[in-house]
Amino acid sequence: MTVRFTIRVRPGAARAGVGGAYGTETDSPALVVRVTERAVDGRATAAALRAVAKAFDVRQADVQLVSGATSRTKVVDVVGADPARLVQLLRG
Repeated sequence: MTVRFTIRVRPGAARAGVGGAYGTETDSPALVVRVTERAVDGRATAAALRAVAKAFDVRQADVQLVSGATSRTKVVDVVGADPARLVQLLRG
C-alpha cells in the first residue's frame, strides 16, 4: 500500500525526529520532520526522506518525493507504510 502525505521539514534542528502536526484543524495537517542538516544543496530534503523511511520502517527507496524539492512543505509517497503509523506520528 502506498500512502501519500505532506511533511513539513524543519532544517537545522538541534535534534532530529519525526512527529507532530503542522497546520490547522481544517486542513490536512503536515507531519513535522526535524533534521539537523541545513537547507543547502538538498541536504535537508535528503535527510528528511531518510528520517521518514526510518519512522515508517521501510527502505529509503520506498520513500518518493512527489513535490516540494525546494520548499519546506513537501508531498511524499511511502510504499508499504501503515496509515495507522501516520496517525500515531501526527499525534506526536
